[in-house]
Amino acid sequence: MAKKLWARLLMEYPAQVVMAAAEQCVKKQKFLPNVHDVIEECETSAADLLGMPDAHSAYVEACRAPSPKAEYNWTHPAVYYAGRASDWFLLANEPEQIAFPVFERNYQLLMAKVKNGESIEIDLPKALPEETTVPLEKKQQLERLKAMRAELNLD
Repeated sequence: MAKKLWARLLMEYPAQVVMAAAEQCVKKQKFLPNVHDVIEECETSAADLLGMPDAHSAYVEACRAPSPKAEYNWTHPAVYYAGRASDWFLLANEPEQIAFPVFERNYQLLMAKVKNGESIEIDLPKALPEETTVPLEKKQQLERLKAMRAELNLD
């Protein structure tokens, strides 16, 4: 029954994550780990295997990132999306004790999506048009205005 319980509780994690987590737990503790210890280590191991920073490092990165935010070279797209969901203004203007819990919740939700295999990518800004127009010089503008008035018989 214990094996079934462990299998049911750990089935949401890939096998490589469970193995890495169990190995880390055994190395850190004097006794064999319980399922709770393995689940906690799975959370950490999954983030490491996916290249995601821990929540506080991600928070610091989001707070220090320059504008425009979408063009910054993020360690992981989830950091950008968590910052955007938390509101950049909040992160920049509120103390950590207020802003971090908001960011951490959003980041944890995104981590769960990434762990489940969802792909998240940063939206790229639209490219500039192929043709750009240059404004006419003042003399040319006046000539065009005269021509338009003549056409409308406003002179």
